[in-house]
Amino acid sequence: MQKVTAILLGAGNRGAQAYAPYALNYPHELDIIAVAEPDEARRAAFAAAHRISQEHAHSDWEELLAQPKLADIAIICTQDQMHYEPTLKALELGYHVLLEKPMSPSPEECVEMERMAKKHNRLLTICHVLRYTAFWTAMKRVIDEGKIGQIVSIQLNENVGNMHMAHSFVRGNWNNSNTSSPMILAKSCHDMDILSYIMGEPCERVSSFGSLMHFNAENAPEGAPARCLDGCPAEASCQYYAPKYYLGSGKNWAAKFTTDTSLEGILEALRTTPYGKCVYRSDNNVVDHQVVNMEFASGATAMFSMCGFTRDNTRIVQVMGTKGEIRGNMEEHSFTVTDFVTNEQNAIHVHASEEGHSGGDVGIVRSFLREVRGYTGGESESSAAASVRSHLMAFAAEESRVNGGKPIEIEQFYKTLVKV
Repeated sequence: MQKVTAILLGAGNRGAQAYAPYALNYPHELDIIAVAEPDEARRAAFAAAHRISQEHAHSDWEELLAQPKLADIAIICTQDQMHYEPTLKALELGYHVLLEKPMSPSPEECVEMERMAKKHNRLLTICHVLRYTAFWTAMKRVIDEGKIGQIVSIQLNENVGNMHMAHSFVRGNWNNSNTSSPMILAKSCHDMDILSYIMGEPCERVSSFGSLMHFNAENAPEGAPARCLDGCPAEASCQYYAPKYYLGSGKNWAAKFTTDTSLEGILEALRTTPYGKCVYRSDNNVVDHQVVNMEFASGATAMFSMCGFTRDNTRIVQVMGTKGEIRGNMEEHSFTVTDFVTNEQNAIHVHASEEGHSGGDVGIVRSFLREVRGYTGGESESSAAASVRSHLMAFAAEESRVNGGKPIEIEQFYKTLVKV
């Protein structure tokens, strides 16, 4: 098997912990030979783990991409608003690109990245990892086999989980759309993509409602300081009290914001990083709940609900067809298929990997490497061409939400935004 070489831009959680471990676990398939990461400690740790020379460990992506092409592929996991320029430069240099989702907070940039991938005849694959999980691929197979007839409607609930919501979207990197992306794009472009994937046809119009209802100063406990460690009177009663979570059940999450996961290391990070802030006194502005209504080309509909106030972090789905229905829970790795004629119910239990996103992180890297090795032109499973369409669903949903739920025609919205 031909070994593929790679460079990594962004050695944060997704880059270093989701995709790069493939090179350590399958060194005969993938070798990461260079990295760009601004955080010195992360850069050094990553370079040591992957035996990258100091010459090829850079503090920013511009330094790395200023060099002639070094490898077969570029894995780009910079922050959302830093995807566009390195992606275009990598494509221009001749790299096949594996790009973390979302493509960009700008629809114009998304379309341009798709165009440049075609111009340079390179793969640009977006990390819609749900497509590569056993749960969704098995469900797609049942639908394509006609087991439930034609899809009439889908209901998909994304239960974000209250602590995941607080960690990533109130205190974390995706808490403010001005520096990252709107919630529907940053968190739920996965869901827009999986709905498009399951439905298998274009979405034509959307409407959406949602708001930042809870995580704001109006709901702060009386006397709550800016930081949890500054003597919060609600320490015993607040579910989001940072030391209780990050020194307890959420200790694994602390590794996402500090390389020193000792007791003192975590406490120091809570004193100095946004992860120690009161959730009611952060600079967050993304919604904590949102619903999206969609109509597809055939007339089929879908309803998506994202909520940050759930116990479990999972997706629950119901697919309703003319001959049967599917009900499933992703966390339970199973779904039930009901046949309306026979009234038979068949429970399908999939083998879910314990690796990231139920094996989706590994699955997309494996699939991408296979596509790179055999590339003769064309698109990948989760190509930019497919991703732009589902991204437009998210952009249109946000446009609808901020305009009071006004229905948005996606084709017209697309033409207006990208000046087609």
